[in-house]
Amino acid sequence: MSDEPKTLDPTAARPVPAAPRTPSEPAPAPGRASRWALGLVPVGLVLAALNLRPAITSLGALLEEVSAGLHMSGTVAGVLTSVPPFCFALFGVMAPRLARRFGPAAVVCAGMAAIFTGLLLRPFATGTAAFLAASALALMGIAVSNVLMPVLVKRYFPDRIGSMTGLYSMALALGTSLAAALTVPVTDSLGGDWRLGLGVWAVLAAFAVLPWLPLVRDRAGTPRTETGPVPAAPAAEAPARSMVRSRTAWALACFFGLQATGAYITMGWMPQIFRDAGVPASTAGVLLAVTMAMGVPLAFVIPRLAGRMRHQGPIVIALGSCGLIGYAGLLFAPSGGAWIWAVLLGVSNCSFPLALTMIGLRSRTGAGVVRLSAFAQSVGYLISIPGPLLVGVLYQHTGGWNVPIALMGGLLVPQIVVGFLAGRDRTIEDEG
Repeated sequence: MSDEPKTLDPTAARPVPAAPRTPSEPAPAPGRASRWALGLVPVGLVLAALNLRPAITSLGALLEEVSAGLHMSGTVAGVLTSVPPFCFALFGVMAPRLARRFGPAAVVCAGMAAIFTGLLLRPFATGTAAFLAASALALMGIAVSNVLMPVLVKRYFPDRIGSMTGLYSMALALGTSLAAALTVPVTDSLGGDWRLGLGVWAVLAAFAVLPWLPLVRDRAGTPRTETGPVPAAPAAEAPARSMVRSRTAWALACFFGLQATGAYITMGWMPQIFRDAGVPASTAGVLLAVTMAMGVPLAFVIPRLAGRMRHQGPIVIALGSCGLIGYAGLLFAPSGGAWIWAVLLGVSNCSFPLALTMIGLRSRTGAGVVRLSAFAQSVGYLISIPGPLLVGVLYQHTGGWNVPIALMGGLLVPQIVVGFLAGRDRTIEDEG
């Protein structure tokens, strides 16, 4: 047993007392380094969030060049766009166990290092298999970080879940849109080599590792809120097995999965939809960037609004309706109203920060948020795997975008239904 006064439980909202000291043992005062390190949490959250999508949207902007360079068919390119949700489902389920063993800050730090390494190695791939392996390494880091971001917010900012979720969601949207907008121009400025255009995003990932290093070393810091120490978690925790019996958890997982389906179809295929409609490649990348950039302001506003509402269903309906109009526009006038459809689909994609906010709201404890986040994201990403692949297959075999776009719009209907159910004012601890 360490001679420190408290041992941090990564799944709880407060420190768990260790063995009592003898009267002769003085209680050490909290160190200045611990307080300083804890001040890095918002910086770390923002830099981590900036790196959670460039690996995907940078590839979407150059998918045609990568497919040609690696000799991929349309079906194989569809498989490539399905790799992100597959990795998120596969590796995301490991996050709670890793967090219990090493601490959530250490796992996120390792996740950022994995993103950096994968993005650094990906440009050197000479075949599809090696490219997929390097991509999977980066996506593994993204997967565990995806799950633990809501956990860190609940842990360090339990009284500001909406605002802090909005902060890192805004950073996530910013990183997504920057990668979509800048990848093609950067590639052109580097001589048109798609490998260099993808590889530059490893630099951003390298910066994201830095703020987490002091947090990994800081073992004595006690999470605090603006008004004092984090309140004690209730003694009664919902058992882990209750996730599969919770209607709220399943509704949230299905909502997460369906919104992820739409998001990864958009990130992977929307530039190609516009390019096939006659839009120049650079403009198609900017249109994707506009779609992603809509999440910058809205990802900050929506979680704050959702945190003040007892039922988040009306927000679900509003976002889904924007998506339905956007897909209808892509179907009937893809180039004529391209900017309008890009904006509407960007608004619809803000279902992602809404889902993250609901994860934090649907449990009363930090441990519950860990389990709910892992369950909702892992199951959700499993649900989303077939979507991008199916779009690629339909595109190749129908020779156009009418059927794939109709599929995208059709999936929004069940998304609205399960999202409305997930938005009800209840927690997983209330369900057996």
